This record gives sequence, structure tokens and C-alpha cells, in this order.
Amino acid sequence: MTITFKANTDSTYRGAKLVLFVGDRLVTVLRDDKPDIPWPGFWDFPGGGREGEESALECALRETLEEVGIDISPDKVSWARRYHRQDHFTWFFAAHLPEDAVNDIALGDEGQRWTLMEPQEYLNNELGIPHFQTRLADYIAA
Repeated sequence: MTITFKANTDSTYRGAKLVLFVGDRLVTVLRDDKPDIPWPGFWDFPGGGREGEESALECALRETLEEVGIDISPDKVSWARRYHRQDHFTWFFAAHLPEDAVNDIALGDEGQRWTLMEPQEYLNNELGIPHFQTRLADYIAA
């Protein structure tokens, strides 16, 4: 199923994240423990800042490939929502892959390690990024 997102034409966003399910679990990355980055040492989802004129979906998919080595086809993305953050906008996407996609995960240059987490585990994790916990809850509720 192909979904056309308003994200494809949003030129005002700053970054994008992908809630990536492999089977029933989420791909999460433990952020580097550096004081000069946001949320050091917290569990994160693949994604990051916009490069050039790429769309929000292109951003999320590029970052996912760079961070966890998985090349996601846009038709695997089933959900999207734009969020307002203080002085800018971000996009959050969700995609589902089969359980055997775990064999394709390879940590990139960012992050200490990756793991698969049950959604409820991320929602309750004291090292889950709070506003990403809220966005995950939004997706589950949808």
C-alpha cells in the first residue's frame, strides 16, 4: 500500500524519526553518552536532522539506513504525523517489517548499541526520550 504524506511537501520541518517495528518489537538505539548532544545515554528511534531539500520521509528513511543499516521502502511506512516543537516542526513515521529483518540490522556510526524493545517497555523506560514516548503512544492509539 502506498500512502502519500503531507510530509512530502513540508519544507518547514527540521527533522524526522521512524518508529520501526521488526515483528512486534521496536528498533531502538542507545544514544552516545556525550554531553554535547540532546538526550545522551537515552534510548532513541532511528532518525535525525534534515539534509538539503529532502522530504521528511526521505530524511527518516536515510537516517534509518545510516543508523541501523536497514533500507526501508517508502511503501512500508504506514503512519505519519507532524509535531510542533517550540520553534520548529518534526515528523514521526511508523513502519513494520517481518521478524527476520532483525538479521539486517547493523549499528552505524552513531549510538552505543541497538536492541529490540516491546512497545510497552519503551513507554515505561526511564531512559526513553519523553516526547518520543508520547509520539509512540499516539501511534499505538491511532
